[in-house]
Amino acid sequence: MELREIGLILRRWWWLVLAPVVVAALFAVPTLLNRTQAAPGYAITLLYSAFQDLDGLPRPDGNYEDVWISSELLVNAFSDWLKGSTFKDELTRALAGQQPDFDPARLGVAADNDRAVGTVTFIYPDAAVLQAIAEAAVPIMNATSNDYFAQLGTAPAQANLLSQSAAVPQNPPLPDRFGPLIQLALALAAGIGLAALANYLDPYVRARRDLELAGLPVLAAIPRR
Repeated sequence: MELREIGLILRRWWWLVLAPVVVAALFAVPTLLNRTQAAPGYAITLLYSAFQDLDGLPRPDGNYEDVWISSELLVNAFSDWLKGSTFKDELTRALAGQQPDFDPARLGVAADNDRAVGTVTFIYPDAAVLQAIAEAAVPIMNATSNDYFAQLGTAPAQANLLSQSAAVPQNPPLPDRFGPLIQLALALAAGIGLAALANYLDPYVRARRDLELAGLPVLAAIPRR
């Protein structure tokens, strides 16, 4: 398809190209103008281990394999809990006195584990609040874990902090920085696709070129004016 023909199609169906862009702009432009959503934050990464009450682990003398397996399973469970809403609720209660401005909706959490060693990264816009979050995480795990994991019985698990990074600046996620522009680009692509589909399904003869593409000879054309 020649570029000239593509231009004719877009000019003929320009309103179909423009319609998705206008709809997307109603949502994208306010977000684009509100640059606070793309403000950079800070991140702190914690490495920790965790174990269950050793008296509750029936093991043969000298065989600690079940201790390591129990620890691995426990840290794996913590990785899921740290990313959930109930842990953020615990953080909110723990920080109510010292950090009343803490907003759990603005907290980002990424958690994983490598066998019995867990990794959790907290991301928050305020470095001081983030430091308080990191300091409260392990005590919360040590005090309330048995409330959420019935397998622990009446005694909560014990988590030990292995290392903690400093609060480092964290670039905002790509969707926050380029999301509105991506929405507009996708809307433009969708509009072009609609124009191409409309031109393909159009049953009317609108120009000499339409007859020539259909394989019909054109003997003459009456000028529009």
